[in-house]
Amino acid sequence: QVQLVESGGGLAQAGGSLRLSCAASGRTFSSYAMGWFRLAPGKEREFVAAISWSGGSTYYADSVKDRFTISRDNAKNTVYLQMNSLKPEDTAVYYCAADTIGTVVAGSADYWGQGTQVTVSS
Repeated sequence: QVQLVESGGGLAQAGGSLRLSCAASGRTFSSYAMGWFRLAPGKEREFVAAISWSGGSTYYADSVKDRFTISRDNAKNTVYLQMNSLKPEDTAVYYCAADTIGTVVAGSADYWGQGTQVTVSS
């Protein structure tokens, strides 16, 4: 069982940066792949990024590639999403997820956080 709590959301200006964190409970955090998704009003949930259990492999949506970076610190049971060059279209609730890498990327992970709001003003 894994419980996930996101933090770090807020208001940023276009071109600015934010760093999201997702803290996980449970002793088996390092065995899970982790991912970030976002849900904007009127849109479907969108995959943003994922990272393998070791951190050795990362995956990104084309819309965020070269702007966002996912990383993890298994000693702190935390995964991060560094978001740079933010755009108004990045505005959404961001959720972290945990499971195997395939299910995370597919959006069918077993474990999800409650979400954190990111708002980017133009």
